Amino acid sequence: MARAQREDDETQDVPGQALTPLSPPVQPPEEPRPPRVGRLSDVAGGIPAVISTMKHAWGEIGPVRGTRLLLKVNQKDGFDCPGCAWPDPGHRSVAEFCENGAKAVAEEGTKERVTPDFFRQWSVAELCAQSDYWLGKQGRLTHPMVLREGATHYTPISWDEAFSLVAEELQALPTPDAACFYTSGRTSNEAAFLYQLFVRQFGTNNLPDCSNMCHESSGTALNETLGIGKGTVTLEDFDQAEAIFVIGQNPGTNHPRMLTTLQAAARRGCEIVSINPLPETGLNRFKHPQEVFQLLGSGTALNTQFLQVRINGDVALLQGLGKALLEREAEKPGTVVARSFVEDKTLGFEAYAENLRAVRWEDVVERSGVPREQILAAADLLARSERTIFCWAMGLTQHRNAVANIQEIVNLTLLRGSVGKPGAGVCPVRGHSNVQGDRTMGIWERPKAAFLDSLAREFAFEPPRHHGLDVVDTIHGMHEGRVRVFFALGGNFLSATPDTELTARALRRTRLTVHVSTKLNRAHLVHGRRALILPCLGRTEHDVQASGPQFVTVENSMGVVHATRGAVVPASEHLLSEPMIVARLAAAVLGARSTVPWVSLVEDYDRVRELISKVIPGFEEFNRRVREPGGFSLPNGPREGRFTTASGKAHFTVHTMPREELDPGQLMMMTLRTHDQFNTTVYGLDDRYRGIRGGRRVVLMHPKDISERGLTEGQVVDLTSHFQGELRVARKFVVVPYNIPRRCAATYFPETNVLVPVDSYAEKSRTPASKSVVITVAPSVELAALVEGSTS
Repeated sequence: MARAQREDDETQDVPGQALTPLSPPVQPPEEPRPPRVGRLSDVAGGIPAVISTMKHAWGEIGPVRGTRLLLKVNQKDGFDCPGCAWPDPGHRSVAEFCENGAKAVAEEGTKERVTPDFFRQWSVAELCAQSDYWLGKQGRLTHPMVLREGATHYTPISWDEAFSLVAEELQALPTPDAACFYTSGRTSNEAAFLYQLFVRQFGTNNLPDCSNMCHESSGTALNETLGIGKGTVTLEDFDQAEAIFVIGQNPGTNHPRMLTTLQAAARRGCEIVSINPLPETGLNRFKHPQEVFQLLGSGTALNTQFLQVRINGDVALLQGLGKALLEREAEKPGTVVARSFVEDKTLGFEAYAENLRAVRWEDVVERSGVPREQILAAADLLARSERTIFCWAMGLTQHRNAVANIQEIVNLTLLRGSVGKPGAGVCPVRGHSNVQGDRTMGIWERPKAAFLDSLAREFAFEPPRHHGLDVVDTIHGMHEGRVRVFFALGGNFLSATPDTELTARALRRTRLTVHVSTKLNRAHLVHGRRALILPCLGRTEHDVQASGPQFVTVENSMGVVHATRGAVVPASEHLLSEPMIVARLAAAVLGARSTVPWVSLVEDYDRVRELISKVIPGFEEFNRRVREPGGFSLPNGPREGRFTTASGKAHFTVHTMPREELDPGQLMMMTLRTHDQFNTTVYGLDDRYRGIRGGRRVVLMHPKDISERGLTEGQVVDLTSHFQGELRVARKFVVVPYNIPRRCAATYFPETNVLVPVDSYAEKSRTPASKSVVITVAPSVELAALVEGSTS
């Protein structure tokens, strides 16, 4: 926590609510045993992936039900995987899922249940003392629950009373802007559209969402330069690409189905370049679990080049690639720069080229950490490839200069004319199944005027025009008492956000916290004066409304909208669908103020989709088109060679190369996921590909950095982050030597989100800089005190 300036406010709160300092604990408890560190995996997929899939699916759900569910994942008559947003191929296999997708299905389809009896047994304080992994393993929530003011236990509440309680709090606010409405990427298009409509009819644009913390930087960068906040490629483009650059991304863990696409590309001769601070098994070699005769072999080699960039050395590296291309163009004019494309379809090339001519190679190498000869080799590939795709994820988006990172990629694609033609373009890979669709549906705190105008015409009301609060502003707003009600449609806000201790204090200062959830998580345990848990249907479950069985829709990473239908009986008869929860909430809160027939709409989701088709461009004839096999693609001007910026042209941009100034002893830390994890959901305690098992509180460091600090492998240490004179501490992490650049470190989130300053975020996009955290590492204070006591 930031002792320097926040110690004095730990017990402050809204009037009438007394707190003990940071109690119950907001961070997961320490692990009982240190993790075991072994050999890194050489290949992704294969027999271990098959064994892990069966272990989770059969262990959590049962062999018969588990197999039935898995055979419905990502099928045209089934449900969309609750995990990542990688698109489905046109010709699908019988088993169209990956290892981590199976874990996500098992997590939702589990046989375990969290009933009112469970909450009678466990107080909130006792639950706080359990790990995130333990909380998730207790099972599916079955009843709406309330934590009344001053109570120690959640107790059951009827749905009618729950909606009345929320309405009471919202209607008592001095202004609609005193409430915030968070959204997770799991939410369907139908629920998201209704949610933003309700919130705007209530009177605010306070719609922070998980995009604020992941790909907001991508949307900002691409909108400014190409005119659309999405990628420009389709899955079919990967079949034609000559080169694929994968930057700041670990597909083997975070988007495993992408490995099948990369494997097919590598087998036909496409060259793959991976750029990352850590070598990742999933980009080294891959064994497709469905290729039986290949399971015992060595797998398919994927990346042909690996550039091990320093943490946040990406701008330097990308500028080095651009500089090398321009030097080749100067040697042989007309052979590298796509002159006709640049002249006809772009602006700003000369300023970009002038900036790169002034860049020094010594700075490129020093700040990127990549030798010049490796950069030149990658530039050679770029120069000879006529069809290049650039992919990236949060390794690029969670830095202070994140927007610059992505716009330097755009610069390279424009220089080579690699946008708007088959086999080429940009591909931000979204990490949640419908996070892109939520934004398309209007979940955004900064809505465009055209969207608000469309809402106003269709629903005969005047939407609020001022910008709302994003995630960072929401945390500050709650902490300062301006935001008094926090409502979350999915997600685990406490664990997902930066500055865990500050976020916890902020949540505790609200009058009411509400979470629509499928399973128990830590966000339910750090609450306002009153708290509600509203259990909803999962993606895997039948959704039956008054008119009969329903389906909902999602949008994948490449702008394809398709249907998803649950396959099993719901975990409890008391669950409501997300659209129904939103509709009943809106009816209770707005009453006669709204002319929208909320409950009638969700009796048949076709009625919701009909409204979407009238408001959002690209969704014309929504109900007909989404029933076609595979769904339909949304319009994408840059994909079609039309740049939708105000100028009608794509824009080169100019950026100053960042220089990370570290004091002696400091390291630059980034957070990342384990292989047994999806976002904040922990499936297990192993990171198989990195050779770490049985624990998560580790810090990966270069061996020389370990020895220089007088530390040893396996030593227990405390991590301290440094930001503008503030200090935040995370205790008891185990030192692990790892192949990582000097003066860099890596840790798992959410355990080290406590170290991420809330006010350290990307310029323009305001995405928390969770991958640019300055830390020092020292022997654990508690252990040091114990040793000193034993020798005195």
